Amino acid sequence: MKIHEYQGKEILKRYGVPVPRGIPCFSVDEAVKAAEQLGGPVWVVKAQIHAGGRGKGGGVKLAKSVDEVRKLASEILGMQLVTHQTGPAGQPVRRLFIEEGADISKELYVGIVLDRQSQKICVMASSEGGMDIEEVAAHTPEKLHKVFCDVEAGLTDGEADDLSRKIGIPEKSLSQSRAVLKGLYKAFFETDASLSEINPLVLTKSGDVIALDAKMNFDPNALFRHPDIVEMRDLDEEDPAEIEASEFDLAYIQLDGNIGCLVNGAGLAMATMDTIKLFGGEPANFLDVGGGATTEKVTEAFKLMLRNPGLKAILVNIFGGIMRCDTIAEGVIAASKTVGLKVPLVVRMKGTNEDLGKKMLAESGLPIIAADSMGEAARKVVAAASGIR
Repeated sequence: MKIHEYQGKEILKRYGVPVPRGIPCFSVDEAVKAAEQLGGPVWVVKAQIHAGGRGKGGGVKLAKSVDEVRKLASEILGMQLVTHQTGPAGQPVRRLFIEEGADISKELYVGIVLDRQSQKICVMASSEGGMDIEEVAAHTPEKLHKVFCDVEAGLTDGEADDLSRKIGIPEKSLSQSRAVLKGLYKAFFETDASLSEINPLVLTKSGDVIALDAKMNFDPNALFRHPDIVEMRDLDEEDPAEIEASEFDLAYIQLDGNIGCLVNGAGLAMATMDTIKLFGGEPANFLDVGGGATTEKVTEAFKLMLRNPGLKAILVNIFGGIMRCDTIAEGVIAASKTVGLKVPLVVRMKGTNEDLGKKMLAESGLPIIAADSMGEAARKVVAAASGIR
């Protein structure tokens, strides 16, 4: 789950990370009022969407008068903001954040993720913060410094100071930088975040260390522990199909291909998509119905896939362990009849009650294409999507 910049800053403030004063707004008039309330000679008008690269896309602008705040707010609010993370269609801006200006001397970067290979928390920092941090990571990785923290020990003072020195924090600002890094670490750990990032972390001309941005993503499996964070969820920023899928306990992610995938188990789902690509096809979605799929869940899964206007075929790939093949067969038959399926359907089943499931499909009267192996299923669905019989 993602949240907006201003919400991330609210969390960071709780952990002692200094952030500029700012006010979220939902209209141009609110933006003007926010600037007047904040006071000062300079304000930053920021688009609030769940994507990075807002500055490059024209979603972050500096205003030097209240009239300019009004002008920029009018331009940004409602715009279709296109960044490298939104795709070519962009994302509509429904919220703004009006923030006081900062006297920037240097832009830095700091981020925290869980490193699954080492099973430790990785704290990353760079002296090259700002809009081109991806370029730094790709082309000059030596400028991205990392510390792998033991989960029980956390980020130590020594590790925080060492990182700070490596990214150019002067000695007089070291204690502030240490507090920021440790505060960010604690926020990451205690909120069950999957990503915590400050880009840029700025060093001001007076030597202060301030979080000028905040990005936080959270593990959805841990949100039951954080009702306050759940309240920050902005459904307008999420794919409607993925929201609906979550209501039926389906794991669904829309992709760019034309072959729908219905699978039980995330690992099998990934392998199925890889196999489709191996045989020249493109998956239209990731869809995991889990181990407790019912006829209703399978029907909703079909409905979700069929909303994609580019869908050309569907592959159902089931391993009957906890989930029985005959239960899935019953769901597939009911779903196909309920939605009036018009695209080719390839089904591959293995495991518990496999023969019964296959018999049910064969006797259903539906034009289902059976496959015995994953490779055969992928070949057949790629051919079907291409109109080859």
